[in-house]
Amino acid sequence: MNHESYNKGLELAKQQNFAEAIAHFTQAITEVPNFPEGYLRRGLAYYNSGDNLRAIGDYNEALKLNPQFLEAYYSRGLAKLALKNLPGTLADAEAAIRINYNYAPAHQLRGIVKRKLGSLQEAIANFKQAAELYLQQKDKEGCQSCLASIKQLQSPSPVTTVSPTPTKPLISPQEYFTQLLDKAENGDTHQALEDLNWALGIDSQDAQALCCRGVVYCKQGKYQQAIADFNQALRLNFTDVIVYRNRGRARLALGDHQGAIADFNQAIQLQPQDTLIYTARGQAYHAIGNYLGAIQDYSQALQINPDDASAYYNRALTHTCLEEMQAAISDYQKAASIYCEKEDWGNYQQVLSSLNKIQSLAPEVKKSQQNLLRQRLQRMVGGYWEIAARLIEQAKYNYPGMPESWYMEKVIADLERERGRE
Repeated sequence: MNHESYNKGLELAKQQNFAEAIAHFTQAITEVPNFPEGYLRRGLAYYNSGDNLRAIGDYNEALKLNPQFLEAYYSRGLAKLALKNLPGTLADAEAAIRINYNYAPAHQLRGIVKRKLGSLQEAIANFKQAAELYLQQKDKEGCQSCLASIKQLQSPSPVTTVSPTPTKPLISPQEYFTQLLDKAENGDTHQALEDLNWALGIDSQDAQALCCRGVVYCKQGKYQQAIADFNQALRLNFTDVIVYRNRGRARLALGDHQGAIADFNQAIQLQPQDTLIYTARGQAYHAIGNYLGAIQDYSQALQINPDDASAYYNRALTHTCLEEMQAAISDYQKAASIYCEKEDWGNYQQVLSSLNKIQSLAPEVKKSQQNLLRQRLQRMVGGYWEIAARLIEQAKYNYPGMPESWYMEKVIADLERERGRE
């Protein structure tokens, strides 16, 4: 194909000489009738000339030739919007989104339609999604345009328009903030914080954004700033469990143990099955010397989730403070076993170090425990220690570096599990 006419049309369109550009695009289409890009570009020239009907005709031809032509759907949507055909504009915007969900202009166009239809919350959600995509794509102007639209919609207005038939937003505020917290969880706290700052720049009273920013500040170790955001979120009546749980952690890190306990109490009332809250409150109790309260919380966490290695580890620390060495050793061993199975080698080594230290300080406990375990294991294999020894050697091969009593407990647990299946 000879691209001379088409390329000349592109050059003339850039110079805003749309009449001449249309002539050259027409020549290109005449030369190659099955040329969807030619129809698109002539349609854009018609649109920029104010001839929306002819523009739509060309976009229709482009889509006949290429039904997945993203830019043709979006451009046709703009032309329909100029003709005040809102349902048609919405259909084209959604078609573009189905082809490429990350196409920010289509989300922005959908927001414009929703705003005109009076669905303000849906419009805001769409503009936020578009702004997020523009931000990812380093399109500063596109992002700022969406932010300006959001700010305008969130400004106080004496008249509130309610949509008679609300539909599900393309992305809800909850989903939007979940995405930001996922960013922070994956280590990108800087980007998450930047996104939350611009959200709060639009609406400084967005309690959910304040709460999320507090969580990010916690991850960065900025506990005072985190607490300030959580306090403001609570003043705005955002009483989600995430506020109390994370403000409690921030207070605990700053040494405000009573304040932390008060927050964890509130969090447990809202979410009584959250093991992390019990473990955190246990740490606060431990810090003020309430060891029995701490053990009770760790035990409650383990009742909810028997595989919570952190609860075992913290309970072992508290047992040590009460000089309950055998109970501490047992909890350390259980924690180490769980971390090993999860291949969490950093925490595994930390627990192993604590376990070795306490066992070296209590040799009589270690010896007594090993004797009891040896007798129990020998009974389980019918009195034949040679069988038990082979099983222990296999455990040592699979989990190197553990204490002798740990291997015996591991073999006993495996045998009990096997017998339970019979």
